[in-house]
Amino acid sequence: MVNKGFPKFGMSQAGAFVAALKNYNLPDFILVLIAKECKSDLLERGRIDDRLQSMNDEALELLHKVFVECAEDPAGKYAQYRFFAYVSSMYHKCEVMVNETIPGESGKNHKLPVAVKNNGMYIAVAFNKATGNEVSKKETARFYEMVDDIKKGDHGTMLTDAIYGSSVGFKGDALVELERLNKLRTDDPETKLNFKTANFENNIYSVTKC
Repeated sequence: MVNKGFPKFGMSQAGAFVAALKNYNLPDFILVLIAKECKSDLLERGRIDDRLQSMNDEALELLHKVFVECAEDPAGKYAQYRFFAYVSSMYHKCEVMVNETIPGESGKNHKLPVAVKNNGMYIAVAFNKATGNEVSKKETARFYEMVDDIKKGDHGTMLTDAIYGSSVGFKGDALVELERLNKLRTDDPETKLNFKTANFENNIYSVTKC
């Protein structure tokens, strides 16, 4: 239960974590995901500091590692949480879906780490490479083909943005290839897509190419 017994690392450290985290614009779905992972309670609504204080020590520690310390983990999960929050910050008052599967025109189901809905329609999809080598030309081409397939399908009629994020950087030819493919598209609203790449550097995501 909330604050049952004595916290593991004392109220002073928990309080310090809450004080630091409440200054971050943490989206609701991130709090829900972390609470679920750490088997923590979470106030459904209320002020951000009250909601944070309702979480257990493990959840507060994880949030602090991910968003304040910008720590890395071998599986790249921390980087994915940061990317989810970054995408969410670009689409205010929209619904952010995590690990969403969207069928394309080809009939193939495409699994994406993040998708954004507005009024029940997909408006953006995003993918992040959290570990490994820099993003290659082959990987950006594959991403383009996947998004193009979704756009042409029944669920892509309102899709306008596609974001490829990377915590490990991009090879030069990968950016050039995505830009080349993007330029082949027409400005027809029926088919128009904005492809963006975002790099995680100096503890922040920033768009490298549009």
